[in-house]
Amino acid sequence: MRRLFTSVNAQIMSKNKGKSKAAVESAKSDAKSTPAKEASPISVDKSGNICIQILAKPGAKQNGITGIGLEGVGVQIAAPPSEGEANAELVKFLSKVLGLRKSDVSLDKGSRSRNKIIMITKGVSTVEAIEQLLRKESDS
Repeated sequence: MRRLFTSVNAQIMSKNKGKSKAAVESAKSDAKSTPAKEASPISVDKSGNICIQILAKPGAKQNGITGIGLEGVGVQIAAPPSEGEANAELVKFLSKVLGLRKSDVSLDKGSRSRNKIIMITKGVSTVEAIEQLLRKESDS
């Protein structure tokens, strides 16, 4: 029994082996003091295109934006989720809301899922302008 206790105690003590107490404390305080990057469902990818995370709700009575959260923009679509009708309606609705051509707005990922990523061609708009238009539409 004594051997078991000492081996467990040795593992716990060796966790911070080689580090001074001050270094451990400063590492902990650095992790707390760094501000977290504000998470948003609208981002820019490596190639400069704007990506919007969408939480689609097909089969609604009318098209509309239900809300903007950290996990995505809630969009209700007045089309059934069969044969890509809801996806086409989603692209058409978002292009109308954002004041863009349908060719500038495309479905990037999630054609058969409720969680989708819509891509807006680079140089057409900015993240701030898109977020402002989406918030305006969700408030009305």
